[in-house]
Amino acid sequence: METFLSNAYIGITLASLFLLVGLGLTFTFGQMGVINMAHGEFIMAGAYVPYVLQTTLFEGAKGAAVLVALPVAFVVAGLMGVVMERVLLRRMAGRPLDTLLVTFGVSLILQQAAKDLFSAENKEVTTPTFLQGQTHLFGVTITHTRLFVLVVVLACLAGVAFFLSKLAAGRRMRAVMQNRDLAAVSGLPVSRVDATTFFLGSGLAGVAGVAVSLIGSIGTSTGTSYILFAFLVVIVGGVGSLRGAVIAALVLGILSSYVEYWTSSTLAKAATFAFVILFLQWRPNGIVSFRTRGLTA
Repeated sequence: METFLSNAYIGITLASLFLLVGLGLTFTFGQMGVINMAHGEFIMAGAYVPYVLQTTLFEGAKGAAVLVALPVAFVVAGLMGVVMERVLLRRMAGRPLDTLLVTFGVSLILQQAAKDLFSAENKEVTTPTFLQGQTHLFGVTITHTRLFVLVVVLACLAGVAFFLSKLAAGRRMRAVMQNRDLAAVSGLPVSRVDATTFFLGSGLAGVAGVAVSLIGSIGTSTGTSYILFAFLVVIVGGVGSLRGAVIAALVLGILSSYVEYWTSSTLAKAATFAFVILFLQWRPNGIVSFRTRGLTA
């Protein structure tokens, strides 16, 4: 039973990372159909924010640096996404293959820029004192770092749900996602909504980067190792479905945890991809599919 609960906890924390990484992609891919290969580099940018803060302004306050890094990483990655959308992607509306190639090129540029700024060596973010240690519950070892990541994910989900359901900007975003042409002829500023969507989606990737930096070392390829799982979460959950993304992240995280315990990390990844292929043969539209591409269906 202890082994079962331990792997379930590991699966849930892994799922929380998958969800946080894929949450931003749910908006940009779901609303605009943009295959953003640079999403991983926004995660990388967010991961470097606590490192920069800990080595400059907050050199003597490592814990405060991590807390401050969360909103700072959101803004930094969000602005990077808006710039990319304004300069490049809005000129390629309705051309998904072109956006794939362009964003892949942007990802390579950002990786090289990170190497020039921080070198190719991996960096370590110092774990704050209040996140060090662990708690034992029902035979399960709960590390405070992973518990903090789980709390951050839940807070992001609550914030996104509030934004979509209570704020006018969120309702406009849902309207554009459900029917872009109708929203445009109804007078909604579709271009401005696209920019807001990219800011939110990219900003969430930055927050995911801060969470990733607390789990292990960071480097110029940090985002690359997570971007594939981000797309899997979005596709399996159903393009544009927030609820589907949550379910997909839980399924993939728990599956990966148990298979890795019984076999190895390599076979766990292979089993996850095999599951996704078989699942999409059965439900090609994902877990949550609907006639209009709404976020809260």
